[in-house]
Order: sequence, then structure tokens, then C-alpha cells
Amino acid sequence: MAAAIAGHWREPANVARDIWRHPEQTLTFFQVTPGQTVIEIVPGGGWYTEILAPLLREHGQYIAAVIDPDNTVKPDSKHYYGRQLKALKIKLARLPKIYGRPEVRRFDEALPVFGKPGSADTVLTFRNVHNWREKGSSEAMFSGFFQVLKPGGILGVVEHRANPDTANGGSAGYTTQSQVIAWAEQAGFVLEAASEINANPADTKDHAGGVGSLPPNFNQGDKNRDKYAAIGESDRMTLRFRKPAADQVER
Repeated sequence: MAAAIAGHWREPANVARDIWRHPEQTLTFFQVTPGQTVIEIVPGGGWYTEILAPLLREHGQYIAAVIDPDNTVKPDSKHYYGRQLKALKIKLARLPKIYGRPEVRRFDEALPVFGKPGSADTVLTFRNVHNWREKGSSEAMFSGFFQVLKPGGILGVVEHRANPDTANGGSAGYTTQSQVIAWAEQAGFVLEAASEINANPADTKDHAGGVGSLPPNFNQGDKNRDKYAAIGESDRMTLRFRKPAADQVER
């Protein structure tokens, strides 16, 4: 894992975020190992792809689960997801000796199926849950994670963390930790551990442009940019859930 994180192929802008995203500690907490089948949900620009695909290349399998541009909850997002899918495919095709042959698997955002039931060791998602909350698809997504995991498999979640007393589960890109846990438990998962690896006490969570005001997005442009840069990336929950083993379910 350390070799994958130190890889020369990683984009410099991505490496610069390691101080906020703590990839080695986070993936170790999620118990990711090179021999697993790992599905990353909506990898975006491929920040974790640059680490996971090489890590799993020889003995495991990396699967990037992306929203099918033709099956989005919001039709006006079709072009956005289409560009994202194209960019990810280009990234993976550019360095086949590094990334191997990872699979890019499309799913229907409204009726998500991530693969054959019980086929994955680990499902990971980074900073995506707030989007599902806003679209009303959280329950379906967590149910899909549960179905694709093997009994005993792990779901790892990193998400922008709202203050506990925030109304309606969070706003402006944040979600309360209790709400994420509730969705996972409703799907059948058991919360195994929570970590403060990606916590940031300096994040006041009251920014004019929501979580996007902070780096790396800086959606407020030059307005208060120095202030947001000093805060750094968002305060994040890091949660490890487990799908109960078959004998535990039977009990």
C-alpha cells in the first residue's frame, strides 16, 4: 500500500491532498488488502483509483462503479457524468502497466445494482453520501452495497460531517454521522468502528458556499480564499460497517 501511495504516476495535485485525506491510514482502517475484490462507488476524478488500482492489480480486482449517464436521477446531469466517465476511462487506459485491467461498471442511479450478489469483499465510498441524500437515493444505494458484498464484507464510508444537531440530516454538502449510520443499519449493516482519521476541528461548517467553499473546490473564487485555505479540507467521518456473516444472519 505504501508503494502505491508513493507511486510516481499519481497526479501532484492529488498527492498534495494526502495531508487531509490520509490514504494509508484510511485504507488500513477499512482493512483493504491486495487480494480483495474492491468496488469504489463513484470514484469521480480517480483520486483513490490511482492508489487502489495498482494495489489490487496483481492479486485482487478494482472495480469503479460509476453512474450510467443514461440512467441518472437528474437528467440534466447526463453530460456531467458522461464527461466524468470518459475522463476515468482515459486515465486508466493511459497507464495499463500500472493500473492493469480494472473494470468500470455502470449502474442505474435510481435502481443501483453493483454486481453479482455476494461478489465483493469491500465497498468503498468517499464524500458521496450527501449527493444521495439530496437526491433521495440513499436507501437504495446502501441496499445495493449490502447486496453486492459477501457475508462478512466491509463497507467503508468517508463523508463530510455535519454538526450533530443540524436539521434535516445536514445541509450544503454535509451529512450527520447519525444519519449515515441509520441508512447503513437500515440496509442490514453493523457499525464495526468509527475513526477520527479524517477529522478537521477547524471546519466550522457554516461557509457561504457550503462544503464547496473549502479546498480543493474553492467555489467562492477569491472571496475569503485565504481563510478557507487555512481551514483546509472538510471535517469528515470515517466509518467501517460490516455485513453480518451468514451464521450471524441466521441467528
